[in-house]
Amino acid sequence: MIFRGKSVLLQSYRFAVDAIDSDLKRHQCVGLPSGMALVASSVSDLWTETNSKERSLVAGKVHNIRMAVTKIHGVTVPAGTVFSFWKHVGRASRYRGFVEGRELREGCIIPSTGGGLCQLSNALYDAALKAGFEIVERHSHTKVIEGSLAEVGRDATVFWNYIDLRFRSRSAFYIEAKLTSDKLKVEIYAEKAKQKKPVELLRRSKAIDVLNSCATCGVDECHRVVTSGSGRGEFGKTAFLVDEFWPEHDDYIQDMRSKSDTLMIPIDGDRFRRPNYAWSTDGFARVRQSIFATAVRSYKSRKLAAQGASRQKNLLDSHRKLAEVYARRLSYEDLHVVVHQNLLPFLWSEGHLGGRTFDVLMTAFPMQEIQRRLDRAHSLHLESKTLADFRADQELLDAEAEALAHARKIITPHTGIAKIFAGRSETVDWQMPFVDNTDRMSNPKPVIVFPATTVGRKGCYELREAIRGLDVRLLLMGPIIESPDFWDGFDIGRDTANWLQRSDVVVLPAFVEHRPRRLLQAAAAGIPVIATAACGVSNVNGITTISSGDAATLRDAIRECLDKKSGEQKQLISEVVSQSIGSEANL
Repeated sequence: MIFRGKSVLLQSYRFAVDAIDSDLKRHQCVGLPSGMALVASSVSDLWTETNSKERSLVAGKVHNIRMAVTKIHGVTVPAGTVFSFWKHVGRASRYRGFVEGRELREGCIIPSTGGGLCQLSNALYDAALKAGFEIVERHSHTKVIEGSLAEVGRDATVFWNYIDLRFRSRSAFYIEAKLTSDKLKVEIYAEKAKQKKPVELLRRSKAIDVLNSCATCGVDECHRVVTSGSGRGEFGKTAFLVDEFWPEHDDYIQDMRSKSDTLMIPIDGDRFRRPNYAWSTDGFARVRQSIFATAVRSYKSRKLAAQGASRQKNLLDSHRKLAEVYARRLSYEDLHVVVHQNLLPFLWSEGHLGGRTFDVLMTAFPMQEIQRRLDRAHSLHLESKTLADFRADQELLDAEAEALAHARKIITPHTGIAKIFAGRSETVDWQMPFVDNTDRMSNPKPVIVFPATTVGRKGCYELREAIRGLDVRLLLMGPIIESPDFWDGFDIGRDTANWLQRSDVVVLPAFVEHRPRRLLQAAAAGIPVIATAACGVSNVNGITTISSGDAATLRDAIRECLDKKSGEQKQLISEVVSQSIGSEANL
């Protein structure tokens, strides 16, 4: 009670003083200004517990730092003005999402809401000293925690709001603060100008030798005794964050989950009869749905065009909103995350994956790789109206690339994607469909099936060139987007009923293909398939793989398939005739 009473008085006094200080303000996050260079950095370990019983408190600390860095990352401070830790972070309350973490108070490590923020203030102080900034206010800890910056005198304790960290520079500076799975990294960028020698207004107090922790000391009568999760030996859960259903990823999740884990899905596909969200929900401690966000997305998607830049932008926006819903539901106990790729850049850029390990369920090529492939295709077909109609913002590309670089593991059935992440990828098997192939039709001339929309990225230009002059019928399984007259002069069909029974060969020479489900159907039915490595089915029997953009090789592969088909038919006819002659001779 005495401690709390003193704190209230000091907090009230500091609040009144700061209220009349016109120079003390919260600075804006405007991105790294031009002309600034890295002048200092500080890197420290997040997971510093020496006893497993403290892991809960350390996880709370990491969560609190994760919350705080979002308020500091990207701040630009003008020349001569003061940066204040509390002015930017604000009060660490449960209402704002902070949890119990490790706090050093009166000689003990205790559980406290917002505890652990001192690691961030330590890093800021360390970087500010290295940059030669003027230290306006800094307070040292009463004890030295092993592994902390206090061991080298680079610590700065903070306590809302009267124990603050404040510093300034003669030139403008910019702060970057990020968390990886196990590190806190603070960097300061500034204009190249000579700084003053740092001035510390408050000196270090004498460190106390004995260090007690509520998680391990065993003193039950203390008024700070831990009453919740901090003393548990086992701690840590996995959260699975998914979007549209992939059977291969569903099998993987069912193999990896434990009974304490959380599954976050758009909606329960089985309950609402939506097969595109039919994730298996059994065996999880919690299953969280995002029904409203999914309903809004579904409504908006009905109004979008089948192709084009506006569609892509709206899809990215819907992914961002779903990621935000999931992020609010992540617990500080979720130390590992398995996340669908389309949600990844938004969770990463907002800092929600910091201090956690994470794996990525890859459903597409990385966006930078997609754009590289589209640029190549466009260089081959400048007349295409679809190959250059959309490119994602560089900020989003960078966020995805950075997140993928920090991912522990990449899980995908797509062999083309897995090849990009060799060494970190885990290739799961494609789930082959069951196909009843008893009623194959006989065609007057060979039928080639193009199982895609007529757009440049699916290789329609290469296919058109490859079959030019061949006596074949082309069966199209999607709309013609490139131009209405794209297939003029070719024998084409648009009736896709019973397409498996009518197919002689299925061809997809795509530059980008993420869901080769029709190729898998054809392969399961024993139909010859020709596809590029970009289709990701190189490990499936019955599929011939070629390179993208090579019409000549595609033509040779098609001819080989048709010649083989023709030879098999002739052999079959010969066997039937021989059997017929033999039967007549016997009669």
